[in-house]
This record gives sequence, C-alpha cells and structure tokens, in this order.
Amino acid sequence: MSDLNMNDLNIKDQNEDQIQKQKIQRKKIEKKENRKKTIVFSLVYLFLAFMVVVAVIPFWIVIINSTRDGMSISTQGITLIPGTSLIENYKILVKNVDVGRGFFNSLKIAVMVTVLSGYFSALTAYGFHMFNFKGKNILFGIILVFMMVPSQLAFLGYVKWMTQLGLMDTHAALIIPSIASIGTVFFLRAYISAALSKEVIESARMDGAGELYIFHRIALPLMAPGVATMSIFTFIGSWNNYLSARVILSSKENETLPMVISSLKALKIWHQNQGAIYLGFAISIVPIVVVFIFASKYLIENISAGAVKG
Repeated sequence: MSDLNMNDLNIKDQNEDQIQKQKIQRKKIEKKENRKKTIVFSLVYLFLAFMVVVAVIPFWIVIINSTRDGMSISTQGITLIPGTSLIENYKILVKNVDVGRGFFNSLKIAVMVTVLSGYFSALTAYGFHMFNFKGKNILFGIILVFMMVPSQLAFLGYVKWMTQLGLMDTHAALIIPSIASIGTVFFLRAYISAALSKEVIESARMDGAGELYIFHRIALPLMAPGVATMSIFTFIGSWNNYLSARVILSSKENETLPMVISSLKALKIWHQNQGAIYLGFAISIVPIVVVFIFASKYLIENISAGAVKG
C-alpha cells in the first residue's frame, strides 16, 4: 500500500514538473513574441514620426520665415527659431498687395465650389444607385473615361465657352465646373452602394415620401462622411487653384489669394522682403488647416468604416 502511494506521489511530482516546464516554455515564447512586437511597433512608430517631421518641417519653415526679415533669410539660411519682423512683414505685405480682398475672393470661390460639388455629386450618385434607366452603364462608362482625361485638355474649350457666355473675368466661371465633379460622383456612387440599402428607400416610398425628401432626409445624412471626405480635397484644390484663375480672371478686384501672392514676385521685393512673401504663404495655409481639422473626423470615420467592411 505504501509502495502504491509512493508511486502515485512520484507520478504527481513528474506531472507537476512537466506542467512547470511547459509554463516556463510558454512564458519564454510569449516574451520572445512580445519582444518582436515591441521591436516592430517601435520601428513603425519611428517611421511614422519621421514622416510627420518631413511633412511638418516645410510648413514650420514657412511660418518661421514669415517672422524674419529678408536679409536674415538670404544670409543665414534655414532656422527653426522665430524672428522679430512679423509686424514689419505684415506692413510690407499690406502695402504692396490687397491680401484681404484676395483672401475673401478665394474663400467665396472655395466655399461655393465645395458646396455645389458635394451636393450635386451626391444627388447624381444617388440617381445612379437608385434608378435603372436605359444607357445607365454606358453613361457611367463615359464618366470613367472622362476621369482619365487630363482636365487641361478641355480647359481651352471651356475658356472659349465662357468667353461666348460673357463670363470671363467673373468668379462664376470658376464655380460652374464644380457642379459636374466626375471624381466625386465616382467616389460617392461606390460609397452609397455600401452605406445605403435600397430596402430602406423602398420602405420610405411605400410610406408616401417623395424622392427629394428621401434624398435630403435619408440618403444625404448617410452619405455625409463620404461627402465630407471629398469636400476636404475639393476645398483644398479650389483654394490652391492658380492656373484657371490666372487665365479667367484679369481684374485686380477679382484676384484670388494665390494670384495676389504670386504677384509679389513681380514687385521687385523678393530679395529685400522675402519675409513678407513667406507671410503671404503662411496666411494662405490657415484656411486649409482649419478645414482639415474640422472635417478630419469624417475622414477618419470613412476610413474606419471602409476598414471594417473590408
């Protein structure tokens, strides 16, 4: 009896030893995996931090140079320490060009372009998604073809058309093309296909709701993240638009901010007052940053929704 008990005790001890060895081995494996994860995450974060620095430094240099005088910019080169000539640069900038007028013109055009592009593109995407009509696929194929054609090829024809309509040197000539935003329509059609169920629309129709009511109360709110995402890029593109504005606008009172800033180079103040020009660049960056900050949550929601669905 005692021999049996001793054997049982020996077996239990052996089992406990094996269990302990397995636990120790598992802990070693977990430590190795955690070490590998830590190394990978550290490398990823270092790379992301490097990319942030690369993206931020040019903007920071513009802001810093806007506070320095032209002589220090020319002789001392790049520095990350602010100067003391911000007020002087602002006086020079205001004296030579009308920054306020250019800022207002650019803001008016960019806001109108963003609103019209977002609304009519969402309406068009809703029509492609909800209605079946002859030539629907052909028409959408034509849209895809025109997406691949550079806009510069059609620009001369558009200028001639605006001349015939008497809209040259008006802001309307820069706003009207935003009604037909091919890229935005393509994106929102794909977005609404995933975000909006046709059964919901059919239920609303059975309850007696009209199409415009359904679009404004059901479809458009569901499409808001996608519309906001494209609106960010539309606003930035319109705000930075220089080529079209330079060709279409000719009078001083209609000039946009990029045109106003570019005209500083023709005033022979580039080498003497570079700080004033950098200040103009800094002012032109502010609306883009503000729009991105307020609309970035929709951009993140849109990316997150796509990641979950994928």
